Amino acid sequence: MGRLEGKVCIVTGASAGIGRATAKLFVQEGAKVIAAARREELLRELCEECADLPGEIDYCVTDVGDPEAVKALVAKTAERFGRLDVAVNNAGVMDDNTAIADMSDEMMESVFRVNTFGLMYCLREECRKFLEQGEGGTIVNICSVGATHQTAGAAYCASKGAVLSVTRNTAYMYKDDEIRCNCISPGGVVTDIPLVMPPADEFGFGRTSELLNFSGELAMPEDLADAILFLASDQSRYINGEEIKCDGGWTTF
Repeated sequence: MGRLEGKVCIVTGASAGIGRATAKLFVQEGAKVIAAARREELLRELCEECADLPGEIDYCVTDVGDPEAVKALVAKTAERFGRLDVAVNNAGVMDDNTAIADMSDEMMESVFRVNTFGLMYCLREECRKFLEQGEGGTIVNICSVGATHQTAGAAYCASKGAVLSVTRNTAYMYKDDEIRCNCISPGGVVTDIPLVMPPADEFGFGRTSELLNFSGELAMPEDLADAILFLASDQSRYINGEEIKCDGGWTTF
């Protein structure tokens, strides 16, 4: 029997990287998954790849930075599978390593739109659904070591610092309602983010690259998916409001 047998789950940012690996693992563990992202073609491919696995999967094209799209995502999940049990808020973008003095309004707003506001829109609708159901629920937010270490520019680090804070706040506010909210903070991971992120700011990258000497081997998305599964499952039932760093020891310096 899978560790998420029969659980209804949302995974955002599921078209690639950590989100895709997590969605596949959840279906393998018997979950009913709604995979959410902006790239429909990749979501369709994911569903085809999972067709023979024990659980079920469907997709919902979603821009998490649009609060109405997030409402539609949670509504579709409830309509398709009857309820919501687990949510993985993974969708995110990188900045270009720019320090605050050189940052444009556009960069600041685009990063916060997805990483902070997008995640909070998801949290809001997920918690509303859990409270409506009256049976609790489990949330795993994807944070970053950048929340506490200077591994990127000011926009990205600040946006992930907010994720860490809202994770703890949500856990505290709703612990008596049996809603658990934890986060995973990856270090370097092999994903397609470097292919789509803007060119690195010379000064900012010069500063953040000093930390790369401590980073070691990059993780694979599946390494993160295993940790997310632990927090999503009943194996972690007494863990709430916590951050687990999955960085191979990078931030032990």
